[in-house]
Amino acid sequence: MNIETETKDTAAADALPLLAKFIRQRPGLEYGNYGDVKAYRAELRSITADMHAAERLLNFAAIYDGVRDYVARELTGSGRLQYDVKRRALDYCIGQYWPTEYRAAAARVLSNAIWAYWRDCGYTGDAIRKQARREFGRGIASRFFN
Repeated sequence: MNIETETKDTAAADALPLLAKFIRQRPGLEYGNYGDVKAYRAELRSITADMHAAERLLNFAAIYDGVRDYVARELTGSGRLQYDVKRRALDYCIGQYWPTEYRAAAARVLSNAIWAYWRDCGYTGDAIRKQARREFGRGIASRFFN
């Protein structure tokens, strides 16, 4: 067994529990970064919506065993959210502001994995979008499956 295969097997076993833990982290918003309560609460709502979307996608990946390998492939590829083999943990490269983007990054990894899974099942792009709308609703489908 070579190192690449071992990495993917380890990532496949760890992927979903690590993503669940990653998604459920507290965002750690700092109230001082916002001018008023209205802006702060609007940001909280957006972050919570990202959490719900990521959890819906994670639940789908947990139900369908074949998706787990695609999630591992996404995490071992090049992207902002990656699996660190030595630590057996996830690493995230921050773009702008951690609290507003980390859950969306997890949802993006999961949606890419689900897209690849459906594509390999023979779906076309339009069929994948329709299936995503049926499975996850219009909001998640339009945001993560376009």
